[in-house]
Amino acid sequence: MKNIILFIILFTAFFSCKSKAQQPIDTLNYVKQFEINKADYVNKPFSYLLNQMAQIQPKTVWSIPVKNKRNIVRSTGFLFCKMNQSFYNAINLYITWQDNIPYSQTQLLGEQNGYYFTNDEKLLYGNKIIKDIRVYRR
Repeated sequence: MKNIILFIILFTAFFSCKSKAQQPIDTLNYVKQFEINKADYVNKPFSYLLNQMAQIQPKTVWSIPVKNKRNIVRSTGFLFCKMNQSFYNAINLYITWQDNIPYSQTQLLGEQNGYYFTNDEKLLYGNKIIKDIRVYRR
């Protein structure tokens, strides 16, 4: 009887640990760590940050033109949800760039790729220098 109880306890413990290891990543907490450690990424190219994001990458990208100068972009939102998902509650990695980006470049790629974060966007933003990082849930 003791062996059966011990076996049940070990069996339960084994599968509870295994199920925790296979849980999906907590995206908000994962991405929030990049904001907390932003000193490691500020004044470095965006490609460096992307390389550190081994577990998850942004799904969509949205460039925000400056209010009074609509031909330049100072910041970009990288969302961790697909287009067919609701943007409400989406996790946003908001990057402010050290130098402005021409809006025509970001708009062209956005329209061409349906605002998905593709290799084209990685090339465009990869060498841009990060000035600030904010992470929030919409």
